[in-house]
Amino acid sequence: MAGHNKWSKIKRKKGANDAKRSKLFSRVIKEITVAVKEGGSDDPDFNPRLRLAVANAKGVNMPKDNIERAIKKASDSDTAELFQPTYEGYAPGGVAVFVETTTDNLNRTVASVRSIFSKYGGNLATNGSVDFLFERKGIFVIPVGDRTREDLELQLIDAGAEDLEYEADENTMIVIVEFTDFGPVQQKLEELGIEAKSANLERIPVTTTELSVNDARKALNLIEQLEEDDDVQNVYHNLEMTEELEAALDE
Repeated sequence: MAGHNKWSKIKRKKGANDAKRSKLFSRVIKEITVAVKEGGSDDPDFNPRLRLAVANAKGVNMPKDNIERAIKKASDSDTAELFQPTYEGYAPGGVAVFVETTTDNLNRTVASVRSIFSKYGGNLATNGSVDFLFERKGIFVIPVGDRTREDLELQLIDAGAEDLEYEADENTMIVIVEFTDFGPVQQKLEELGIEAKSANLERIPVTTTELSVNDARKALNLIEQLEEDDDVQNVYHNLEMTEELEAALDE
């Protein structure tokens, strides 16, 4: 099932700040807030989007008390309204970049995103400029545990899994599904008693762009600067992580 390994080709630097606890917590709190506001319920049992947000909060080791406070605050009618605009552009070397944000101030966010593209050698483009270069996919990162790998794979494939990959330690499976199969696969995992380390709808590039190590560093610098922005939730790109580039980044 590993096949084309689209996820592996771009996963290394997507979310380069994920080691930064405060940024991660801020990100999942926004997910919880949007889930409560749009789902109309502060009960995860009756709000699938909130259930997913809570699962992701647990996946980044957010304390239970923090999660409960975030849900309670999101239920407050005085909580500021959040918007989720997206931005598209190009990093140095022609790397396609798709940016998802969550913000309470649209003017601040667009100004910040535009400034980062300009300062780090990229170009902010109009909506639709790079969207077609990505496919919406569901990505589940799950522990394999002591389950029989073959049985688990078959059950997930029957539920709608399109591609399965393993981390180097073989104990973590990455399950890639079509956008429309996200719900059924999430339900199957719940039936199997598997709590995902993370579960998200992401944008996977249809094709990847390969650059020299020097040019790739420039593109990654812009991507990392975007990820540092407080209003940015996710940054997707189509830079291919070649073995040469991986080795250079590990130095």
